[in-house]
Amino acid sequence: MYLVNEERLNKMKKILYSRQKDLLVFMDNVYSNHNLSAIIRTADAVNVGKVYYRHEKQQKLNDNITMGAHNWVFNEYVEDINEFYENMKDYQIVVTALDENSIDYKEVDYTKPTLIVLGNELEGVSKDSLKHATKKVIIPMKGMTQSLNVSVASGVILYEAMRQREAKKMYDIIQLDDETIKNTLKKWGYDDIIAKELKRPRQKQYKDGRVEWLNKKDKNV
Repeated sequence: MYLVNEERLNKMKKILYSRQKDLLVFMDNVYSNHNLSAIIRTADAVNVGKVYYRHEKQQKLNDNITMGAHNWVFNEYVEDINEFYENMKDYQIVVTALDENSIDYKEVDYTKPTLIVLGNELEGVSKDSLKHATKKVIIPMKGMTQSLNVSVASGVILYEAMRQREAKKMYDIIQLDDETIKNTLKKWGYDDIIAKELKRPRQKQYKDGRVEWLNKKDKNV
């Protein structure tokens, strides 16, 4: 049972059917809520598989910037950075870095399983991320400044990734499994709507789309 009309449901299905499961983003201590929000919005536009993040203090997303995009993007907080990278062995780790060994971001093959790592506004990516980098990339600059704002940089790189994947028709292939699609449709088309009406928080969404409620006594509502 869904609480959305057929047109809305079909749009949700279309998003999930083209979601790029093996194109991921990691925001490595990105502090600004404006930048976080803008990156989330771009991630939704490109339909990345998941966004990971970590930072020392909690930041609220800016709804005026995300325009609701955060409701549709799978996301997960990184507790242990070493364990996180240990789980990314099957991915090329593409790290933005102002380094003499960095290559032009367009030289990377983003049709491979890819994790794009973006650093914070002052210091860039962490030493942990640099240590695990498969490729370090830079966006060429023709003016006086050395780098773009992190949210702008994410847009440049993600749209190059989308261009390459579209050329290989990767958006035409369903990458998510049936169970994840079913559970996510239930979340979007029923659970999220009920939660909004009751103003009831959720604890977390699992990788397969299942939702665990904080308020256990209301879980059957």
